[in-house]
Amino acid sequence: MMETDSTVGIQDHQKQGFDLGIFVGDLALDEDTSSDDASLEGLQDELEECKNDSEVANILAEGTKLREYTKGVENNVRQVELDSIQDYIKESENLVSLHDQILDCDNILSQMEALLSGFQAEIGSISSEIKVLQEKSMDMGLKLKNRKAAESKLSKFVEDIVVPPRMVDIIVDGEVNDEYMRTLEILSKKLKFVEADSMVKSSKALKDVQPELERLRQKGISKVFDFIVQKLYALRKPKTNIQILQQSVLLKYKYVILFLKQHGKEIYAEVRAAYIDTMNKVLSAHFRAYIQALEKLQLDIATSTDLIGVETRSASLFSRGREPLKPRSSVFALGERINILKEIDQPALIPHIAEANSLKYPYEVLFRSLHKLLMDTATSEYLFCEDFFGEESIFQEIFAGPFLAIDEHFDTVLPNCYDAIGLMLMIRIIHQHQLIMFRRRIPCLDSYLDKVNISLWPRFKMVFDMHINSLRNANIRTLWEDDVHPHYVMRRYAEFTASLVHLNVEYGDGQLDLNLERLRMAVEELLVKLAKTFTKPKSQTIFLINNYDMTIAVLKEAGTEGGKAQLHFEELLKSNIAIYVEELLLEHFSDLIKFVKTRPSDDVATSADKPTVGDVEPLVKDFASRWKAAIELMHKDVITSFSNFLCGMEILKTALTQLLLYYTRLSESLKKISGGSTLNKDLVSISSILYEIKKYRTF
Repeated sequence: MMETDSTVGIQDHQKQGFDLGIFVGDLALDEDTSSDDASLEGLQDELEECKNDSEVANILAEGTKLREYTKGVENNVRQVELDSIQDYIKESENLVSLHDQILDCDNILSQMEALLSGFQAEIGSISSEIKVLQEKSMDMGLKLKNRKAAESKLSKFVEDIVVPPRMVDIIVDGEVNDEYMRTLEILSKKLKFVEADSMVKSSKALKDVQPELERLRQKGISKVFDFIVQKLYALRKPKTNIQILQQSVLLKYKYVILFLKQHGKEIYAEVRAAYIDTMNKVLSAHFRAYIQALEKLQLDIATSTDLIGVETRSASLFSRGREPLKPRSSVFALGERINILKEIDQPALIPHIAEANSLKYPYEVLFRSLHKLLMDTATSEYLFCEDFFGEESIFQEIFAGPFLAIDEHFDTVLPNCYDAIGLMLMIRIIHQHQLIMFRRRIPCLDSYLDKVNISLWPRFKMVFDMHINSLRNANIRTLWEDDVHPHYVMRRYAEFTASLVHLNVEYGDGQLDLNLERLRMAVEELLVKLAKTFTKPKSQTIFLINNYDMTIAVLKEAGTEGGKAQLHFEELLKSNIAIYVEELLLEHFSDLIKFVKTRPSDDVATSADKPTVGDVEPLVKDFASRWKAAIELMHKDVITSFSNFLCGMEILKTALTQLLLYYTRLSESLKKISGGSTLNKDLVSISSILYEIKKYRTF
């Protein structure tokens, strides 16, 4: 079969070769036949293109005819064809083998195609099944999700609406403790659930459960009400530590208040009113008892007659009898009373301990102690009410009673208080207490402390004006004493002013500065009137210097902030010292001073005005004879006249310096007088005077 196919294939190839030769011959003939008729158009262009062709050039060079050359080409082609056929014949077996292999491969590939087609069909079927399964899975997942959601809602519904027997037992029969609180929270959630959801209200399950929930609510309210009322009664027992009971007992059960507020508003209002009434009465009683105990410790400092300008001997017989019991130095001097501001946050006084030790205190100490107790109690109660009741407004209702008790006490004490320093101390105490409450961030006493502060200032102003009026209306005859030393009225003023200046250092109260200026003008006017009662001008000046010097010394004790008053008195002291120095020198060296002051200058002096030796000689000899004794008399005069030794020595130094200047001017004048050199033997040398002056510089 294979040989037959090969023979047929060879014959086909031979036939194809024969046909090809005929086709080529016909083509040559056609070309020859049509060559004569062919157009010569474009020949020149074709010749130009073939000029450079090597094959065409060789043919043209040999002179071979184209027909012969064409036949040669045809023969060559036929020969190549025959050779190719022979090659095919030789390789026929290989070609047949290749053909068979190709057929085998084709069969195998056909089988593979069939197999793969089967696989493809199976895979398509599996894909369809997977898709179906996926759709079923998604459907089942959705159903499961919906069922879980339904189950969750249903289980929550059942959990929220069902009433476990254990909960019933605890609320009905259990004691109020931590477990009871937790059970109340569960009951509260169930009651809120029933009230909040409209769908729940229409459910059949609610109709079965709601009566039971309502009974449990009423039972829970009744039980916690009895429990709270019982605890409130414990607050009324004497010697009960209220804060410990609040913190350790009531705050542990603060949820019952929230439960009542949410599910028993009427009962909550009763509990709230009961607590307010209880604490109002308890705290009012505590503060009244504390105030009564403090009143026994009060030390009276000043009365209506203890004023700067009131004469000490004008007090009545009864007043003199009580005088030794009253520390008069505290009326005008601040002293150790300032320590109360340094102890502002110390614990409140314990009255029975102070009474047992027979201690007495100025009213500002009791005032600080009372308000310290008020601040601590108010802070504790405010924080408790905010935590326990969740309300801030309840505080004011509770403290209405304590505020009233303190106000009644204050209304009794304040109109009888004539202690201006004590009043200013109380004003500063209130300011410090306001800062303490601000740092605690407790605003509950803001309005009360403002009210107290507002009531203190008018009283202080009234007492202060009483001091000013006492100076303006003072009786000069009863106040005057034939003594140039500092007057007690001026010492009172100095101590009083120094005290108020010291209390105003950190506050810079302009209103107080204005009042102090009014007081200074009044006391200065009185002091001048007292000075004029002395007959001698020198005594008047000494009196003023002593009082000014004492006032400055006392004001300096108030610190570097002596204020405008200190500067003013320093100027007055300086001017009066200059007056006294002139008076002192005139007393001992009047002729010398008059000569120096009345002598005209050399530029304007005429010959008639110029002094002569006769004019100067008595002055020089008089000074030389008694200058040392005069200086000693001046020293004794200063020592006896001025209470402040340092001030007296400073005045003496100023006087001797001024004397030296006067004498120097006299010496200079003597040099310019004709014949004045004759008096040189009587002149005291400047060095001798300086040496003598140094003897008195013992300070």
